[in-house]
Amino acid sequence: MIILKATQEALITAIQSVSGIVEKRHTQPILANLFIKKEANQIELLASDMEIQIKAKTQFDGDASTFSITVGARKLIDILRSMPSDQLITLESNQNKIILKGGKSKFTLQTMPAEDYPLIKESPSLGSNFSIPQKTLKNLLQQVSFSMAVHDIRYYLNGILFVAENKSLSLVATDGHRLAFVSSVLERDVPKQEVILPRKTVLELLRLLSDGDGLIEMQFASNQAKFSFGNLVFVTKLVEGKFPDYNRVIPKGNKNEIVLGREALLHCLQRTAILTSDKFKGVRLNIEPGVLRVASNNSEQEEAIDELDINYSGNPIEIGFNVTYLIDVLNNMSQEMVRFDLPDSNSSALITMPDTDSFKYVVMPMRI
Repeated sequence: MIILKATQEALITAIQSVSGIVEKRHTQPILANLFIKKEANQIELLASDMEIQIKAKTQFDGDASTFSITVGARKLIDILRSMPSDQLITLESNQNKIILKGGKSKFTLQTMPAEDYPLIKESPSLGSNFSIPQKTLKNLLQQVSFSMAVHDIRYYLNGILFVAENKSLSLVATDGHRLAFVSSVLERDVPKQEVILPRKTVLELLRLLSDGDGLIEMQFASNQAKFSFGNLVFVTKLVEGKFPDYNRVIPKGNKNEIVLGREALLHCLQRTAILTSDKFKGVRLNIEPGVLRVASNNSEQEEAIDELDINYSGNPIEIGFNVTYLIDVLNNMSQEMVRFDLPDSNSSALITMPDTDSFKYVVMPMRI
């Protein structure tokens, strides 16, 4: 039976849209497989790691029949990658094996029964849906995702907090040393919902979301989130736990304010970062009327000093930061100007964009 016929480009695009979550090693070998379900010419491709499930529906030529099977995802992708993009590919089912043909090439692959594949059931308590453009969510994720923790024992930090309330969607990420907050306006009121998306879910969404105006529809439950966009349905488990009260972390009423060019500051920090200690990555900022001086040194007694002219007439401040935390936020901003609010030499700094409250970045100082 012919499962499908398609060009290499069309088939590999469809498979790669769901296969990013497939693990090379798993306690359940079948989870290394791609689930293929056929109903007439409609093909459903699905992958799961028991935490995330991604499903894509598409139309391909083939025999008019109903059929389900699972086959190794990585081998299938590797074979397809070895073929020209305009090559016509045929997938056939024959005695519990899948035969892939393209040109004069033929590959016979082992399969596992579809009924053994552990599907994630959608939560019956998913809340009311709301939507925003894919490019908007992608931009929001990019502005905060670099602040997520990695393998932190405080598991609720290994992800991003989503807060939907009224006509606002806010995203927050923190690793305990820095915090990033960004918000966007929704088209309609939604009841308050708070969920923490796992780190792997965030990274996969960033990979899949387009830069176009197509909408992504979201629904949240207490233990699950569902995203629908394009031909994809993305279901993920949530991180359990209580996210820190981010509003208490964001400094308010700082007296010392600096507004300067983002690129000039970024390049200055990148230069001084070259001579920081590999372990601590610390830079020292000396802020005086009219000048910002950035300095670094390392255990080999090497030193870097760089200066920027600034419009500042406040009190002198000397403060240290992990330079990586500053470079990360500047790399993920697109605006020309950036604003620093500094209360004193021992308190966290607030980095924002002039004339907007939609983005806030808090970074703790470090002793140097």
